[in-house]
Amino acid sequence: MAFGGFHQGGERQPTSDINMVPLIDVMLVLLIVFMITAPLLTHSVKIDLPKAASQPNVEKPETVTLALDGDGKLFWNNEPLPDDQLATRLTEAAGRTPQPELHLRADQNTRYQKLAEVMSEAREAGIEKMGFITVPER
Repeated sequence: MAFGGFHQGGERQPTSDINMVPLIDVMLVLLIVFMITAPLLTHSVKIDLPKAASQPNVEKPETVTLALDGDGKLFWNNEPLPDDQLATRLTEAAGRTPQPELHLRADQNTRYQKLAEVMSEAREAGIEKMGFITVPER
């Protein structure tokens, strides 16, 4: 017998070996399946696609520059703006379609409190795009 031992006598001891033959058969079948399907996955179909040339129509929104000087005075597109008219101008700008971008320029001596108030008013008015303009060092 293939699984027998070299013992003498009539009684046979049970063996606790794992039968590996079915596992090897399954692995060989899987190997063959993968060897057949792998080249099919890299095969592509040649298609002549139509060609069209077009440029995306990007509409740049208007920009509004709101500047604050060191004393806290406001300038709307380089024109002086009283503090009481800021909310109405921001609401008017937020109502336009497409909505303009708000560019904030602040002097380095401007108090942060004033800048925070202006940003809060812009957010309350509905301005969605706001950015800071800085001058790069040379």
